[in-house]
Amino acid sequence: MSNQEDPEKALETMDEGSGEAGNVTAQLMRNPQVLAALQGRLDGMVGSPSGYIESLPKVVKRRIKALKNLQLKATNIEAAFYEEVHALECKYHKLYVPLYEQRNTIIGGDYEPTDAECEFTLDDEISQEMEDKAKIGDGDAKLHDMDENTKGIPEFWLTVCKNVDLLSEMIQEHDEPILKHLRDIKVNFAESPMGFTLEFHFSPNEHFTNTVLTKEYFMKCKPDEREPFSFEGPEIYKCKGCTIDWQKGKNITLKTIKKKQKHKSRGSTRTITKTVQNDSFFNFFSPPAVPDDPDADVDEEVQAQLTADFEIGHYIRERIVPRAVLYFTGEALEEDDYDDEEEEEEDGEEGSKSDREERERAGLA
Repeated sequence: MSNQEDPEKALETMDEGSGEAGNVTAQLMRNPQVLAALQGRLDGMVGSPSGYIESLPKVVKRRIKALKNLQLKATNIEAAFYEEVHALECKYHKLYVPLYEQRNTIIGGDYEPTDAECEFTLDDEISQEMEDKAKIGDGDAKLHDMDENTKGIPEFWLTVCKNVDLLSEMIQEHDEPILKHLRDIKVNFAESPMGFTLEFHFSPNEHFTNTVLTKEYFMKCKPDEREPFSFEGPEIYKCKGCTIDWQKGKNITLKTIKKKQKHKSRGSTRTITKTVQNDSFFNFFSPPAVPDDPDADVDEEVQAQLTADFEIGHYIRERIVPRAVLYFTGEALEEDDYDDEEEEEEDGEEGSKSDREERERAGLA
């Protein structure tokens, strides 16, 4: 066989299964082009139904449906479990609040901790390791306009936000003067209906009159009627921002651009002024509008924006607010890096697992 022969035709020859074709199989399999074509066919079969389930007798398929009904009941029990977990989270959040309030008084300079409260001793080895991670030392003082008379911890929350990639990507240079006034970030939980609200507390500033900006997240914990087995726990389906009362000429979420227009017939030009959206951290408080129905379909582009928004809101609630000091020092960032590596490994394993599951349930979809 010539190396220039069409490899797909060669594969067809192999597929015919004749005795003559069987005699040339060994020769064909030594041809790199044929091997490449065969690999392409095999790759195309990945994730396709095996045909096993659909080939089963009706009586066996009937029993499988009974098992799926049991699985549906188990899924509903799982949903009830997550609802109780959320209720427990709401209960214990109240125990954290006094600690968060005390943290805020120290950050704001309203309370000076005692010597005893400032002692943080661990094993010498661990203490040194944490100090190295946090990069705390006398030499850092030259990087700031701080001295022994400095009150509290200036720019605490701005530093936290800039240390977290999810948030730092949103922060523009013109946002920073405002975020220096960010005094606290709080979380308020709602048990029923399930959800939570983020509160961003600001000291008086020249940009807006609000003292608190809010972002509310609505959650659902009910299996989808159309795809109940895709349920993996509570999920955010909607969020609502707030109105920022900007001072005149201080709205950094908008910018004015000038554009030249040419008249088609006369050929004259004119300059028009147009106001467009400007990149800013504060666009976070103006998310896309979505239907109230948690099961309603949402435009693909809007859904992508919401997915990113939900990730940020969840991250602030779950990580940043509870462990703010560790994000300020940078210690929590290294732990997040380890989490990312673990998730990547799990994603790889889950991918092959999902392929198997897809093939198995294809017959009774």
